Amino acid sequence: MSNLYRVACAAGFSGDRLGVARPIVDEFIRLGEPACLIFESLAERTLALAQLDRRQNAAAGYEPLLQEMLEPIIADCVSNHISIVGNFGAANPEGAAQLIADIAKSKGLPPLKIAVVKGDEIPPSVFMPYLSKADQIMLSKSALVSANVYLGAREIAEALEAGAQIVVTGRVADPALTVGPLMTHFKKSWDDWNFLAQATMAGHLLECGAQVTGGYFADPGVKDVSGLANVGFPIIEFDSAGNCCVTKAPDTGGVVNRMTVTEQLLYELHDPAAYLTPDVVADISKAQLQELGENRVMLKQVFGHQRHETLKANICIDGGWLAEGEISYAGHHAFERAQLAGKIILERLSPALDLRVDYIGSSSVFASDSGDGPSFKAQGGFEDIRMRVAAAHQDKALAHQLCREVTALYTCGPAGGGGVRTSLRPRLNTLVAYVPRDFIKPSFQFFSGE
Repeated sequence: MSNLYRVACAAGFSGDRLGVARPIVDEFIRLGEPACLIFESLAERTLALAQLDRRQNAAAGYEPLLQEMLEPIIADCVSNHISIVGNFGAANPEGAAQLIADIAKSKGLPPLKIAVVKGDEIPPSVFMPYLSKADQIMLSKSALVSANVYLGAREIAEALEAGAQIVVTGRVADPALTVGPLMTHFKKSWDDWNFLAQATMAGHLLECGAQVTGGYFADPGVKDVSGLANVGFPIIEFDSAGNCCVTKAPDTGGVVNRMTVTEQLLYELHDPAAYLTPDVVADISKAQLQELGENRVMLKQVFGHQRHETLKANICIDGGWLAEGEISYAGHHAFERAQLAGKIILERLSPALDLRVDYIGSSSVFASDSGDGPSFKAQGGFEDIRMRVAAAHQDKALAHQLCREVTALYTCGPAGGGGVRTSLRPRLNTLVAYVPRDFIKPSFQFFSGE
């Protein structure tokens, strides 16, 4: 057993850039050692959206870009002992496993050992007692779309230990995709809290893809990053002592330095001394970062504490309909005409709809919902401005009125409006509960489809 194991991330969310796995796989092949490639493609509501897709098509519900993600690299991964772990199963892990098996067959590969992790989906009887009273009332007035707990890494590790070449999951904690392979390779105990915490933070550094290699970090003139059109996705090198070195594939753009790693290390941590995950409570309050050379940063001094006896559950419910409409104005008094358009919509649809009006290019990010926030109007006025109005409502027909009213601005005034775009789509609301771990029975099984 080597004292060094590598895990890399080739997706940080559903819809992330394609083709980024190729330089990673090439580097793993050059090094000639077993490694793991992870795909993290679930955000908080992605799985609920996948459930909605599956209602329309029983064969859907997994990552829609799965074929494009895996087809170019699956043969090289299999022949070079590069494991693949991904939560790209979303609401239909078995469907994802079937597609992977089909891809392998089309490549002339022998049948693969594809493991499917199960147990994240939970019924109302499990989570309902642990919702707040207000959330229980909200759920009683709406329709349940999805309910899933964040599983840990154990089933991933057990699947890999049993010989899985590819592990497909639904909802798991993001770092678990990395913790599982590391626990399998180093054969550590599941109460080795320090190792689990170190592995968890390694996974945390990987989970958002190019955020740690300079993508989300970049701010021209303040934090300059070169080569972002070809940004490399992250690789961690992990040893048996739990030391983690962050790097990226050679000849790719972006950067790994102490600042990029610091930003990602702190990303979404409510308490750096107690980062709660299904596997461990991680403590980075004494963490140390050391630059080892170009695009190489070492993370040390991460500690762990015993895991909590509850698991977080995301419950997504029907939130009605979200209607949006946009129209542009250009030239003389562009901003004033856009404001008049917003006023017209407010007069025609309030109070039936609770409207938000934005003036994109003026105050769309920091404005109040009414559009009355500060506008940074340049001397001489705006050359062009885009008015956006949005509303959410349970009644689809009422929400759709917004789309019609924005379209009517073409000729109902003010002058010179163009480029109307409208949309009406289902909206989701998210509730959170913490359910006793003992109620959840995760497992894995090998896919046996044709």
